[in-house]
Amino acid sequence: MRYLFGVLLTVLVVFSLVGLTKEPIHGAGASFPFPIYSSWAFQYHKETNLRINYQSIGSGGGMHQISSRTVDFGASDDPLQPSALEKKKLLQFPVIIGGVVPVVNIDHIKGGQLKLTSDQLAAIFLGKIKKWNDPGILQTNPDLDLPNHDIVTVHRSDGSGTTAIFTYYLSQVNPGWRKTVGFGKSVQWPMGIAGKGNEGVSGYVKKLKNTIGYMEFTYAKNNNLSYVQMQNKSGKFVVPSYETFRSAASKAELRAENGFHGWLINSTGEDSWPIAGASYILLARENTDINRSIVRFFDWAFKHGDERATNMGYVPLPAELKSSIRNYWKNNRLY
Repeated sequence: MRYLFGVLLTVLVVFSLVGLTKEPIHGAGASFPFPIYSSWAFQYHKETNLRINYQSIGSGGGMHQISSRTVDFGASDDPLQPSALEKKKLLQFPVIIGGVVPVVNIDHIKGGQLKLTSDQLAAIFLGKIKKWNDPGILQTNPDLDLPNHDIVTVHRSDGSGTTAIFTYYLSQVNPGWRKTVGFGKSVQWPMGIAGKGNEGVSGYVKKLKNTIGYMEFTYAKNNNLSYVQMQNKSGKFVVPSYETFRSAASKAELRAENGFHGWLINSTGEDSWPIAGASYILLARENTDINRSIVRFFDWAFKHGDERATNMGYVPLPAELKSSIRNYWKNNRLY
């Protein structure tokens, strides 16, 4: 009888543990990777019956929630320094690479027609270039009929990794921006309209004429917004695309020993898009069991999600970086 009771108890425990592994995993953070995380999660649920619930609340919100342990994982496009990871007792690794693109809503201007230099982009968001037919912009775009209308800028209202990437770029290429505004997930914007998330910025730009905003490329593509050509570090004007993001990503040096911290801004190479970035996952060090389930999901994405990511305008991580991340997981007993 005792033997039978012991067997039944063991069976109950096993079924209980199996049930726990099927509990939904909750994540929150950057809107930058939300489209691809959602797409991966949908397919992963079909294959494993494990649900990944991810909320697009901005990198600042995701960092806050994982730091306070109110979600199972956070996501941010603004990587934490090793000292911050240690202080908050977090693990960090990149998952996907994409591009932040300026987009405009100007009558008769289609995607890829308008060209801007880095200084012109900074001057627009600083309020120093006020009209679309500014002499400098006309000189860069002699074949375009640009209107004599005031420029309306649109930026993020929430703590945003997309903003961190965008403002870090402007800080690197424009001393005036670096001195007066700086960079970060939230900055003191000199002017403009604020929208929440990439979704909010894309909504304003789509709705309002003569606007310019910035967002992750997938949002621009999905909303049929007119993206801008940017002059890169080599002096060449390039359009945002999988190829130009991949060129920027190929120059990345992201290493496990510093939590893969790094930026993909203003990369060298004639074909490199200048405003690229990686999106990161943040895990609480002590949550070993749930972290293993999260790692299994992203390992599945590394193995089976590259084509889906590419079709959506993201750049999958290079094979050697994926290998480095798997070693990082192993070293933290998660893989």
